[in-house]
Amino acid sequence: MRSAVALYRLLDVLPVFAGDDRISPCFTLVPGSDFGADALTAVGASGARIIPWDEARSRPFDLVLVASPKGDLRLLHGHRVLLPHGAGFSKTVRGEGSPGSASGLDPEYLRSAEGSEAALYALAHPEQVERLRGAGSHDAERAVVVGDPTLERLLVSRPLRDHYRAALGTGARQLVALTSTWGPRSLLRTRPGLPAELAAVLPHDTHQLALIVHPNERARLGTFELTEHLAPALDAGLALVGSHEEWAALLVAADALITDHGSVALYYAAVNERPVIAACDGGDEVIEASPMARMLAAVPRLGSAADVLRTLDAYRPGAAQDAARAAFAEQGGVLERLKELLYPLLRLPAPPLRTEPRTLPVRTTTARTPVAFAVRLDLAPPDRVRVDRFPAHAGLPGHHLAVEYGAAGERAVRSAGLLYRRPLLSGVGPGSGPGPLDSAWTAGGWTAHALGRYPGCLAAAAVLPSGAGVLRVRGQERLLAVRIEPYAEGGRVVRADPAVALSAVHFWVAKRQEPPSSFVCLLGHRGFRVTVATATADEESRLF
Repeated sequence: MRSAVALYRLLDVLPVFAGDDRISPCFTLVPGSDFGADALTAVGASGARIIPWDEARSRPFDLVLVASPKGDLRLLHGHRVLLPHGAGFSKTVRGEGSPGSASGLDPEYLRSAEGSEAALYALAHPEQVERLRGAGSHDAERAVVVGDPTLERLLVSRPLRDHYRAALGTGARQLVALTSTWGPRSLLRTRPGLPAELAAVLPHDTHQLALIVHPNERARLGTFELTEHLAPALDAGLALVGSHEEWAALLVAADALITDHGSVALYYAAVNERPVIAACDGGDEVIEASPMARMLAAVPRLGSAADVLRTLDAYRPGAAQDAARAAFAEQGGVLERLKELLYPLLRLPAPPLRTEPRTLPVRTTTARTPVAFAVRLDLAPPDRVRVDRFPAHAGLPGHHLAVEYGAAGERAVRSAGLLYRRPLLSGVGPGSGPGPLDSAWTAGGWTAHALGRYPGCLAAAAVLPSGAGVLRVRGQERLLAVRIEPYAEGGRVVRADPAVALSAVHFWVAKRQEPPSSFVCLLGHRGFRVTVATATADEESRLF
């Protein structure tokens, strides 16, 4: 292996040997890559055994699996099998190999300096074999179309879509995935502000944004610098997923993809028929007539981030899928085909049990939840109010600033038009029980305290454990109980954040008008019934 991404592709293939105690896998780092350090870290995280390069080149192996043709592979002794580490072979790297040749399929790298040839090239589509023939390469004689092991994992994982969305905290929102490859023409290099711009224009209650970053780009920057660069978007709720299996799980979970010229988009389009839009074109790194070039020519192009929803609506079903079909063939049974090819090289009979691809694991990705919102309200008579909440200070100002007390900083709290507080976490700390002088606010007590302490605040609310909100309006004696009902949708129940209903009531509060006893709060295409009544004595005295 030469990089983390090469390691991850090898790990997708190794289940071919699962359960066979005759096989002893180990890894080594082929020198020469700028991204080798991250590869070693990734091996350590996987728990795999690694041997130094000097040891690896001094001993014989029965089989050598590689996911990149680059480096002194001729120094490794054993039947060499080359596996692709991406999809479509659509990208060329300037200053490497033959000018204009696909990275990973360049004849200059496929045959080493001393003429050592691989025993097998395991490819994903017949077009890739034809490309080798068209380049006059004899390597095409040893190329076999087996399919793509990584794609197989995505396909078998589709039934876990709801689990991946739950792990991301998506709920019923539309999940928009953003992906960046590496290099000077990648999305994060050409449009570094796009993640934050998108987070500022996609309403928090109807959309979630998640980002996939190529492992090489992570290695170039390091995790600390990458997250610092992305801080505005992360603070606005962007989910940054991991480079190993989490990126693939996100593709299964996502409702739409915004891409550059990286091969992730081809995997996405091969798994589903949901929208794909292009944020940049890759310039001269994209090989003409390659699958990625075909995709970029077929899907809508994103101009301003403010146009994202309109651009997604412009997508026509099938545009991206046609390109994916040019990158992948032989779907299903790829590990069985590899087993039939690899065990003869090992001079061993293959185990009789069928080998199936492993589903992608469900791993929780922690995204920051905004704690201050610029809220925009629109009245649609007779009884409907549209509410759009955006992370505060990320875009245009709203009709009021809604701030969560105890989570936001003091500056935001002092600027709030609506201040709300959620229940404190219970069971925290040693013993997980009340202290000798334990105390808690009542809903009525805290709302009065908040308005007294923050004179610029027009309304304060306590969100009770039940989900109801107790709202106190400055200058009014009575407290309001605000409840938002679930929305039934196709056999499912969708629940909204109670703070949304409080912001909806603020529409009338700001005008010093009495809110209706019942109205519909619109979040995207869903309408949630909100009821408003005088808070009972029990609700006013409720601890939270």
